This record gives sequence, C-alpha cells and structure tokens, in this order.
Amino acid sequence: MTNERALITACISNDRIAQRKLYELYAGRLFVVAMRYMKNREEAQDVLQDAFIKVFRSLESFRYDCPFEGWLKKIVTNTALNQIRSRPDYASFTDVETVSDFVESNESIVSGFQYEQLLEMIQKLPEGSRVIFNLYAIEGYQHNEIGDLLGISAGTSKSQYSRAKSLLQQMILKEKKQVNETLR
Repeated sequence: MTNERALITACISNDRIAQRKLYELYAGRLFVVAMRYMKNREEAQDVLQDAFIKVFRSLESFRYDCPFEGWLKKIVTNTALNQIRSRPDYASFTDVETVSDFVESNESIVSGFQYEQLLEMIQKLPEGSRVIFNLYAIEGYQHNEIGDLLGISAGTSKSQYSRAKSLLQQMILKEKKQVNETLR
C-alpha cells in the first residue's frame, strides 16, 4: 500500500517515470475491462487511453477510501459508457418483452471455453445488452443502479440482462455443437 501511495504521489508531481510505471502496472487489467464494453480492440484502446488521461488529471482527488484498482476500473467503465453514449448511432435502451424469463445458470454450459472465446461472445451482444450484462454480471451493479446510471428503468435493465444471458447461452450452445460436429 505504501508503494502504491508513493507511486500515486509521484504521478501527481508529474513524474513521467512514475506515470509510465502506473500505466504498465494497471493497463493490462484495465484493457480487459474496456474490451468487455467495446466491440473491438481499437475501441477498447481508445477507451483505455482516454481513461488514463482522466486518471492522471484526477489523481489528486483519489482519497484512499477504496481500493485504487477499483477506482481505476470505475473510470474505465464510465469512459466506455460515455464513448458508447456519444456515438451518433447510439440507440437508447429499450425494454425487451419477448425474452424468456431467466436462462438457467448452468456452469457446465460455460465449461471448456477460454476467456477469450467468452469475451468474443460478449462483444457480439447488442450494445444495450452487452453494457448491462457487464455492469450487472461482471461489475456487480444492481439493476436500480444501472437504471440510474443509464437513465432507464430497473425493469429495462433486468430484461436487457435476461436477453444477454439468453443470447450468450445460444452462442455457447451453438459453438459447442460445432465443436462436437468437428470431432465426429
């Protein structure tokens, strides 16, 4: 913790070596966060770059009352959401009525898949479902918090999450079927 505090203090003092060290220490993990929200690596790299600019501009406001990495992840998440919202083709989140209720959560469906394969599937989700899936399932936000964050109802968040789970389950089952057919 003291090393982290010293590194942050050096970054606040515009120590370029410390800033580079901070970037190298967290960029990989934060890139993974950006990849979950964005459609491709280039968009995720843009988000990461913008997020680090925000980090270095606001380091003085970090109060050590939460884990530093959590604070960084929140900046990356908010930067990704802002980038998605700023797109000219951004479609507002709509309630999904035709989605079956909750998809059974069966760990065996996911077993055998590598993280990269699952990430690729998450990136294929429609934007609204992808964002809500990440916020709820991975970041741990509650549906009412997601609603407040995105300006939608908690019900819309729940239905988009259900849609995301259903679509992911379909993609996983399709992939498993293809693998099984290849092995025959």
